[in-house]
Amino acid sequence: MIKYTKLSNGLRVITDEMTDVETVSMGIWVSVGSQLEDSQINGISHLLEHMLFKGTKQRTALQIAQEIENVGGIINAYTSRDMTAYYLKVLKEDALMGLTILADIYQNSVMNEEELFKEKDVVLQEILQNFDSPDDIIFDYFQETAYPDQPIGRPISGSTQTVQAIKPETLLSYMHDEYTASRTVVSIAGNISHEFCVDLVCRLFTKLSQKGKRQMIPSRYVGGDFRQDRDIEQVHVLMGFPAFSYQNDFFYAQMILSTLLGGGMSSRLFQEVREKRGLVYTIYSFSHSYMDTGLFGVYAGTGKEKIKELMPVVCDELLTMGTMLTEQEIERAKAQLKAMILMQRESTSTRCKVNAQNMLIWGKIISKDEIISKIEAVNEDILKQVSSLLLSKKPTLTSLGPIQHVWDYEKFVDYLSHT
Repeated sequence: MIKYTKLSNGLRVITDEMTDVETVSMGIWVSVGSQLEDSQINGISHLLEHMLFKGTKQRTALQIAQEIENVGGIINAYTSRDMTAYYLKVLKEDALMGLTILADIYQNSVMNEEELFKEKDVVLQEILQNFDSPDDIIFDYFQETAYPDQPIGRPISGSTQTVQAIKPETLLSYMHDEYTASRTVVSIAGNISHEFCVDLVCRLFTKLSQKGKRQMIPSRYVGGDFRQDRDIEQVHVLMGFPAFSYQNDFFYAQMILSTLLGGGMSSRLFQEVREKRGLVYTIYSFSHSYMDTGLFGVYAGTGKEKIKELMPVVCDELLTMGTMLTEQEIERAKAQLKAMILMQRESTSTRCKVNAQNMLIWGKIISKDEIISKIEAVNEDILKQVSSLLLSKKPTLTSLGPIQHVWDYEKFVDYLSHT
């Protein structure tokens, strides 16, 4: 059973009690990510996420890791464009210890200069590793081309220059100003009571200020073309369009459309491009939503000669994704999404995460029945409308590798406009 309490300082506590399990998953989600960052501090949210594990006033980095792992627990974190999360999973009898550690790192991290120096090197290695992974870095290029010169278009990890320039006092100030009670959700799922969790949170989270200073800068889609010639074996290409935010009524329709276009082995893209023509090893569509915008597109990797055949085939699939829809493929896409939602309910970790994200995005817990109802409400006419709206926007094209045969941007736009 899911229960929710908002404390007097604005901090929100969500519990999802599961009495038939032996574990508890818990975490802190805060609506702070790279979309709050100025260009000079790009990457600070991600670096801060790393540094919260590097020592507090009471615990060293080693003690933080040992306390969790001594009882067989797991602790981790992630940063996205619109939120940051710190989470762990322990046996139910270790829940008090787990939440105590989360509260400690969230409020009492010290940003030791020596630890920061070492962790910057770790983050820089992460940035360089991403650059060496074409199927990863191309998404950063795509994001930047779609949203140039604005926070949502910049890489979450920042750049080598911005990361190197961040000082301990900058991190501490950013944490104090932005990791506030009103932006924070504590989410817990597993064999534990709501009343116990609320009482514990009230006692442990006493140092948070009220409101964040920075506000998210509204996104402004631009789109266009980016290409980078590299001496590698494959051409990696992304084709996409501005799409719908979490808040938009077409959010679920957009997900269904992406699923039937390229969301599995039975999807149109997989069957036409890989199974029938053998043009790629990997191809899929994606639907990325954010607080005020979204992106919809297709990723593929292929040989430098095969790109000539691949591009018109993918464009044709994009152009016809909202037409000739069969009841069978619509129901199959819906079934895939519903199954994913129901399978998530079997994991304490995923229930903890989904409940927190729901609260940060929609300001409430959305039940599985409500989500399934919204998925079921999507019909062929809505999918056609969503497809038409997506294709009516200026596209973004990014490519990386031996790109000699990648279409010029003008040809790409013309094909999508006049075919």
